[in-house]
Amino acid sequence: MYSHLRKLQIKLAEKVKICPLKNPNPKLVAGIDVSFERKTGMGFCCIIILNSDMKPLQETFHAQKLKLPYIPGLLSFRELPIIYTTMQKLKYDPDIYILDSQGIAHPRFLGLASHFGVVFNKVSIGCAKNRLVGEYETPGYLKGSYNIMRYKHREVGAVVRTKNNINPVFVSPGNLINIQDSISVILKYSRGYRLPEPTRLAHILSNKYRKENF
Repeated sequence: MYSHLRKLQIKLAEKVKICPLKNPNPKLVAGIDVSFERKTGMGFCCIIILNSDMKPLQETFHAQKLKLPYIPGLLSFRELPIIYTTMQKLKYDPDIYILDSQGIAHPRFLGLASHFGVVFNKVSIGCAKNRLVGEYETPGYLKGSYNIMRYKHREVGAVVRTKNNINPVFVSPGNLINIQDSISVILKYSRGYRLPEPTRLAHILSNKYRKENF
């Protein structure tokens, strides 16, 4: 079951572009987070856009029932529809999107961040709290320490320490960016917390929206 979706992932993975970031000084960065209500099957998406000073410019929300159940490795097919609808409400065009998910650090090299980047032709980065695939050595305990993560003899991301003595995050390029630039962006937008500000705030707001409205 769902083998056709896995085959589609393999085809889409060929369209992912891993390259240096064209704009090294992005002005607008967006964070995307999707939370769920298990009993109702509802999904709640928040996209927040921050400027270079980390000030929010727009917070956008959307809620809808998710048709596809949770299937390991196929998360993007479950979440992309609600993310797409939420994006239609944006007033700005962010330079980079950071998603609480995987980029190419995925069994078929197409995590949600990569799938999103290919479908919408956007610069995207996956920054996850947990590893999906890949081998790595634990980085040092100071902010900025990192080690490259490899999967099937390929570099797919990095394990990055975003705060001193706090568990690292798993960073992988989604699309139109490479590993080193992905690390730089995540560290630039990490301000005193484990998660970078765009996705940290999006996570807080999506859960708040879910609790207040449903």
